[in-house]
Amino acid sequence: MKKIAIIFAGGAGKRMGGEIPKQFLKVCGKDIIIHTLELFENNPDVDEIVVACIESWIPYLKKLIKKFEINKVVKVIPGGATGQDTIFLGLKEAKKNNEDAIVLIHDGVRPLVSQETISNCINSVKKYGSAITVTPCFETPIISYDGKVVNEMPQRAIMYTAQAPQCYHLKDIYDAHIKERKVNPNYEGIVDSCGLMFKNGLNPHLVIGNRGNIKVTTPEDYCTLIGNLNARDYQEFLNLESNIETKGEK
Repeated sequence: MKKIAIIFAGGAGKRMGGEIPKQFLKVCGKDIIIHTLELFENNPDVDEIVVACIESWIPYLKKLIKKFEINKVVKVIPGGATGQDTIFLGLKEAKKNNEDAIVLIHDGVRPLVSQETISNCINSVKKYGSAITVTPCFETPIISYDGKVVNEMPQRAIMYTAQAPQCYHLKDIYDAHIKERKVNPNYEGIVDSCGLMFKNGLNPHLVIGNRGNIKVTTPEDYCTLIGNLNARDYQEFLNLESNIETKGEK
């Protein structure tokens, strides 16, 4: 059974306030989308990658994929009118030759998910049929219906934040899309794949992910990503230096 990552990068990134789509902003010498793709390229449990991208940026992305040797990418296709439409087109492409597969649906601008989380999601689908990456809610959750006063305060212990990847058997998530598109072609009220599957009667299985697995949406997120990637690279350098020193002592 193949494991296929569906990376959706069809957004224009209007909330970033710039002309360049956020997935093509550079961090540490690489476009954000390449940082993301490398995570799945380097995971031994992932067999193929399908990318849904802004159509006008596809030639540029293909050059990046070749430059950074992202060999698992089997197809780059144009994105759709909405995020969910883009995901559906990615699933449709993956389904052409893979009726029986596990798919990992992931944001192109979420480049800090850990290898452990990716593998745990795949294992969750094998065992439970689904996986939704989450982190426990560490802040105090508050519900306000008018944005002015507190109306409810849910128990923090039972609150989680949904992230990605979100993983399912390809047939299950594809069929859910087909069913939804017949009655709700614009996916109104559907925020992500978890919401779609939940609406169709599935209770996706929780997989606790790594903190810091942010989605770059605002300029503040971009600054956070720069800091996190620089810190990661610095830590890798320290580990390398430590290994060299240890070997030298023997």
